[in-house]
Amino acid sequence: MKVTMFLFSLISLFSFSAHAAEYAIEQVKDNVYRFTAGNYHSVFVTTEQGTIVTDPISPDAASYLRQYLSQKKLLPVSYMLYSHNHTDHVSGGEQLASDKTVVIAHQQAARDIVFTRLPTRQPDITFNDELTVTSCSTQVLLAYHGENNGKGSVSYLIQPAGVLHVVDWIVVGRLPYKDLPGYDIQGMISSTKAVLNRYDFEVFVGGHADIGTRADIEHYLAYLEALYSAVRDGMLAGKTLAELQQSITLEQFSDLKMYNEWLADNIKGVYQSLVDDSYFNFRADLDTT
Repeated sequence: MKVTMFLFSLISLFSFSAHAAEYAIEQVKDNVYRFTAGNYHSVFVTTEQGTIVTDPISPDAASYLRQYLSQKKLLPVSYMLYSHNHTDHVSGGEQLASDKTVVIAHQQAARDIVFTRLPTRQPDITFNDELTVTSCSTQVLLAYHGENNGKGSVSYLIQPAGVLHVVDWIVVGRLPYKDLPGYDIQGMISSTKAVLNRYDFEVFVGGHADIGTRADIEHYLAYLEALYSAVRDGMLAGKTLAELQQSITLEQFSDLKMYNEWLADNIKGVYQSLVDDSYFNFRADLDTT
């Protein structure tokens, strides 16, 4: 019996340690922590009334975080806040939330989660423009800045720590993902400007890539604007996608990760959005033959 229990304990310890290679938790500032699951990040905030978490990411990631919070004797999850509707960020909510957890999402994200029967905990509370979650002295301001990535994508401003968290539509230290699937490039630019103009913060945490500062976001915004302008103006000059990918270099942003790997894809993403969303192929003033 003792041998069996020892083996069970050893297996359990090994399983938890094996997960640790994929998952990581680090303190960002004060009571704000970043949870990493592979290439994905979310945040959680500890308070004396409960733990506030953002995206569960996946069932496995959510289970790991629940075990971590229990192991560290942190209070159960009082609020779970969804960043938007995409399954690769908000799946697995039922693994992290209890029956006492309040789940919050923007109304557009919540609607899509219901319509698509996404496997996660359904939101209990939805909002349109902004909503503030308060727990002891901690406040998390959720705000919607218009279309940018997916449906109902919001920003989080966590005070008094001064931490800004945005998933997908702001990425610091790296190019946006490949050919911008699910992205609204115009909305990305306007939403990022809105965040910079509205909020004072010390630290930025993205849903992917690096932790950064206001200056990093400004550099990212400059890249988005340069990328969009180069593709738009090239299309107005009659260039094909292949010609744009050959001629647009944006070397001033070569410091960003995935510059060599994804620049041509980013160009394709903007090009396709100008065709699909802005109907450049129907413009009477352009020669599209």
